[in-house]
Amino acid sequence: MKAMTLKSFGGPEAFELRDVAKPVPSPGQVLVRVHATSINPLDYQVRRGDYSDLVPLPAITGHDVSGIVEAVGPGVTTFSPGDEVWYTPQIFDGPGSYAEYHVAAEGIVGKKPVSLTHLEAASLTLVGGTVWEALVVRAALRVGESILVHGGAGGVGHVAIQVAKAMGARVFTTVREANFEFATSLGADVVIDYTTEDYADAVMRETGGRGVDVVFDTIGGNTLSRSPDALAQLGRVVTIVDIAQPQNLVQAWGKNASYHFVFTRQNRGKLDELSALVERGQLRPHVGAVYSLADIPLAHTLLETRNNGVRGKIAIAVGPSANLAGADLP
Repeated sequence: MKAMTLKSFGGPEAFELRDVAKPVPSPGQVLVRVHATSINPLDYQVRRGDYSDLVPLPAITGHDVSGIVEAVGPGVTTFSPGDEVWYTPQIFDGPGSYAEYHVAAEGIVGKKPVSLTHLEAASLTLVGGTVWEALVVRAALRVGESILVHGGAGGVGHVAIQVAKAMGARVFTTVREANFEFATSLGADVVIDYTTEDYADAVMRETGGRGVDVVFDTIGGNTLSRSPDALAQLGRVVTIVDIAQPQNLVQAWGKNASYHFVFTRQNRGKLDELSALVERGQLRPHVGAVYSLADIPLAHTLLETRNNGVRGKIAIAVGPSANLAGADLP
């Protein structure tokens, strides 16, 4: 099979398309013909060596799968050949999704929502699971509360807006002016142009000085130290960004704030919850650009480019049924 292999840590040129052995499912595993995957910040962090101690080289990376079950190992009872499935591979525990085939433990695999193409489904597994973990499990966002989603036009942010609205929250988000209409179409109630206005000032103005109940950080920088300026009493801050630089959180003390640091855990339950939102028409991933398996280095370059203009996710068409309709081909 063809696989995009990471031969060394570094820039996008560290990838090499190779022929490798097709995997065989062990007991409790399914063999999936990968039809689509996608690109996440985690992918380029792995590629450049941020987790070098956990990734032996050469490696097949990638953290999203949408495809069709080709074979099942002994003991598998949930799936049969021909089933359409989606999942996030177990991070740092075996080969990833940048390949034509992938094997996965039955327990992390879900039935793909029928209303999504493979490209759309592969654009939702990791970011959707991350959003569910952040907003539902950790922040415990409730009906009638408010949330500030940083980076609402991005891969994680555009999903967070939709999930927060489905949970009954009032949603604030930061985007560039060019993405106002996009963010509003997702359900954002208050859209803030972070290039021209301080988001904390905007939140306080729109909430009458109260602040929001939850801040969801997808961008890093000084967001952890600045979040209390936009936070209500007993508010929660949830971040998915690994920030090495220490930050002063003394302002959070005055708000009785709690902080949550999220690294996604894989399980079928979150995928089933996301599927329910998809099938009710409350959630749909946006595919902003599509590349081929061979062009994954170009896709990495695009995602790492600040202000690249891509809304939503960058998807990778691997198999023949990855529908390219409605996506922009670079």
